[in-house]
Amino acid sequence: MARSQKQKLKLLYLMRCLLQNSDEAHPVGIAQMVEMLESCGIPAERKSLYADLEALREFGLDIVQTRGKTVGYYVASREFELPELKLLVDSVQSSKFITQRKTLSLIRKIESLASVHDAAALQRQVYVRNRVKSMNESVYYNVDEISSAITADKKIRFRYFRYTVTKERSFRRGGAFYEVSPYALMWDDENYYLLAYDAEAGQIRHYRVDKMAQIAALESFRDGKEAFRALDMSSYSKRVFGMFAGEAETVRLRFPNDLAGAVIDRFGREVMLIREDDGHFSVSVEAVVSPQFYAWVFGFGGEAEILSPASAREGMAAVAARVLAQYE
Repeated sequence: MARSQKQKLKLLYLMRCLLQNSDEAHPVGIAQMVEMLESCGIPAERKSLYADLEALREFGLDIVQTRGKTVGYYVASREFELPELKLLVDSVQSSKFITQRKTLSLIRKIESLASVHDAAALQRQVYVRNRVKSMNESVYYNVDEISSAITADKKIRFRYFRYTVTKERSFRRGGAFYEVSPYALMWDDENYYLLAYDAEAGQIRHYRVDKMAQIAALESFRDGKEAFRALDMSSYSKRVFGMFAGEAETVRLRFPNDLAGAVIDRFGREVMLIREDDGHFSVSVEAVVSPQFYAWVFGFGGEAEILSPASAREGMAAVAARVLAQYE
C-alpha cells in the first residue's frame, strides 16, 4: 500500500492501537502511539496525534487522559466490559454442544474484544481440556442452518443418529431423512434442542441439535403454525424433564420445607407451594412422567414423595425396586 494511502487510514490504525493496547491500568503515551503507528508504516507527528485523539472522541470512542507524572490515554468503556466477556467465556466453556476446537476458536474471538492485557485475564480462566464436549463438529453450523430456515419460513430435512458403544453414529429410521417444520431452538440441561412440527405425527417434537446431520432447508413452507402458537414455551421447558416426550399430566408432590428452593428453581417462582404441616409443603405441577422425571425425584432421596396420580406413584416404586434389586 502506498504511503499516502496508509496516511488516510491513520485514524483507523490509531483507534485499533488504543483498543488493543490500552485500558485503565495500561494507558498509552503519545510516544508509544507514534511508535505503534510507525510499525504499521504510518509516520506521525506528536502534535497531529492530539487532533486525532479529539477526532476519535467526537466519533464516540471513550478516550480518557490520565493525570500524573506521565500523561497517557486509554479507552475507558467498550462495547463489552471485562465481566461481560468473562461471562461469555464461561458460557462457551460450559456449553456441551460446542466442541473443544470450536470452543477455543470462539474464546480467541471473544478475547479480541478486550485489550491485550484483559485478554490475558480471560485466558487464565480457560479450562477446556477434559471437559465433556460434543463430538459433532458441525453442530455450530447446524444452529445457523436451522435459524436461517426458521427466518425463511421453510421446512428442513435431516438425518438423526445416536452413538454406539464404539462411538460410531447409528442413524435412526434406517438412515432415512426426517422432514419437519422448525420453529424454535431451546436450551435444556446443557443441550441444544430443535422444537419442530412433525406433520406426519401431527404434533410438536424436539430433537437434539448435536445428534442431527446433513441438515438442509427445503423449498416447501412450514406447517403447524397453529400448534406452535398454542405452545407455551415457558411451561413446556418446565414440564418436560430431560426433553423426554410424552403426555403431560398433573403431578402432586410433597417436599420438606428446605427443598423449596429446588422446586422453585425447577418450576419457577409462580409455582404454588401449599403448606402440609410445619415441616412440609406440596405442589401440583404439569409434568411429563418419564424416566428423567423419576430420576429428578430420586435425586432427593427419601425427602421427595409423589402423592398422585397413582400411576406415577407406582412407576416411582417400580423404578426404586429395580434399583434396589440391582444392588442386592
